[in-house]
Amino acid sequence: MSNPTVLSSTSINGDNVRNPAGEDLGTIKDLMIDLTTGNVRFAVVSFGGFLGVGDKLFAVPFEELQVDADNECFVLDVDKEKLESAPGFDEDNWPYFADPTIADAHRSYYR
Repeated sequence: MSNPTVLSSTSINGDNVRNPAGEDLGTIKDLMIDLTTGNVRFAVVSFGGFLGVGDKLFAVPFEELQVDADNECFVLDVDKEKLESAPGFDEDNWPYFADPTIADAHRSYYR
């Protein structure tokens, strides 16, 4: 199956994220859209915890994710340890992504 070029946000939310080794890195919880350009800037990935409790959220630059249509998931080229050490946030305290300093810090971590 070839990778799609257009997906709805509802089909992406809840998708699994894995690394190239096949390790589970979490699920996509939300998408952050730049209202000026209309581009998706970040996928918010939920990782850790148990049954959704204690999960940590991570803003992953959307361009760092690759679609794996055959396995119906996204692939992020990081190992679990790097993700666990990434700048994260909790459900009740989201960063202000319109601040370029915050957005750049999240973006540079994954490059």
